[in-house]
Amino acid sequence: MTGVIALGLGLTACGGGTGTGNAGGATDDGPVKEIKVVIAEMSKDHTAAFWNAFAAKYQQQTGVKLNLQIVSWNDIDQQTSTMVQNGNPPDILNLNAYASYAKDGLLYNSDEIALSAGTKTDIIDAFVNSGTYNGKLYGFPDLSSVRALFYNKELFAKAGIAGPPKTWDEFVTTARKIAALGDGTVGYAQPLGPEEAQAEFSIWTFNNGGGWKTDDRWTIDSPRNVETLRFLKDLSVKHKVTQNNPGKTNRTDGVFPLFQSGKAGMVVGFGLLSTKLDAEYPDIDYGIAPMPTRDGGPPQTYGVTDYLMAFKKPGNQDAVKKFYELYYSPDQINTWIKSEGFLPVTKSGLKVFSSDPGLKVYLDTLPSVHLTPTNDPTWDKVKIAVQQNLGAAVAPDGDPQQVLDRLQQMAESSG
Repeated sequence: MTGVIALGLGLTACGGGTGTGNAGGATDDGPVKEIKVVIAEMSKDHTAAFWNAFAAKYQQQTGVKLNLQIVSWNDIDQQTSTMVQNGNPPDILNLNAYASYAKDGLLYNSDEIALSAGTKTDIIDAFVNSGTYNGKLYGFPDLSSVRALFYNKELFAKAGIAGPPKTWDEFVTTARKIAALGDGTVGYAQPLGPEEAQAEFSIWTFNNGGGWKTDDRWTIDSPRNVETLRFLKDLSVKHKVTQNNPGKTNRTDGVFPLFQSGKAGMVVGFGLLSTKLDAEYPDIDYGIAPMPTRDGGPPQTYGVTDYLMAFKKPGNQDAVKKFYELYYSPDQINTWIKSEGFLPVTKSGLKVFSSDPGLKVYLDTLPSVHLTPTNDPTWDKVKIAVQQNLGAAVAPDGDPQQVLDRLQQMAESSG
């Protein structure tokens, strides 16, 4: 897609603007005996197993049944948006965006469900900030991940490269040397397709002093962001160090397989990639390093967290409170995170996970991680627009300035 950008497509997901009809918390009907919990499926092997065990323990402790629904990440936005618009939201929802629901008054905040001071204090500050809307915590973080640069040591050795790059100039030189090895090898596997374009862009622009907002204003088309997107376009169009069509390539089913097959010198990854490499691709000798920065300054880390949010429904307030109490107990939250290969969201969890030396590169930067502005209700729409349109900027005839200008205009008009 070039020129005209389809910013109007698909921007209603997670909007939740119709209300629930029964919002407002407990009533005289008495406490509920069952709550509906909708969880995003992280893996076929572990997600259902953990949450089924959690549901059994929760019912044993509280007498309340969990009506548990595990939904694919591909479908959960649309399914839950439909639930809310039809006035039948879940009691607990696991999703990566919450602020539009908080804006509409549909969610409990931490005061309303009496989250203990110890639990709230234990949550890493960056995740408290990302889960806070209008001064109240509505998005309760359940797990996290941070990104780092994975590199193929064997390809580096063949290309005569001593170590991972620390600046963007070094990155380009490194990628070109690896691409010159031939045999279908690419220097950098770049995912700017619709799965996670906002993440790939964030990773690079945070390391150029850019970002989505500045002083609570949208600055999507800032000079540093434009410079970043031009750099990303140059990787494929000018330097020719990426795979074909990076603007249409996704991370999990596109660039990760390239790295796993030994055909990519570098890729941005996280814990799930390490787990898969170690279990299924033991011949890939890889290292993990901080991201290179534009000028060689301190590396900045991009992170992601998902949330457990609670909808206001008659009689469910106490059941919701007990759900959070159980989830944030160390034996539950840390078991869930470890089973799925993610990172902790609590300070106590940092200590537990620190025993794994393979996580050091992630854990060292987790407390100061940069996140996307999920606490702004407009982000729900901005994210979808970015996913659908950012890839067009790195096509041979793409225009990074124009793409970011249009995204900026959309964000400002939606605020």
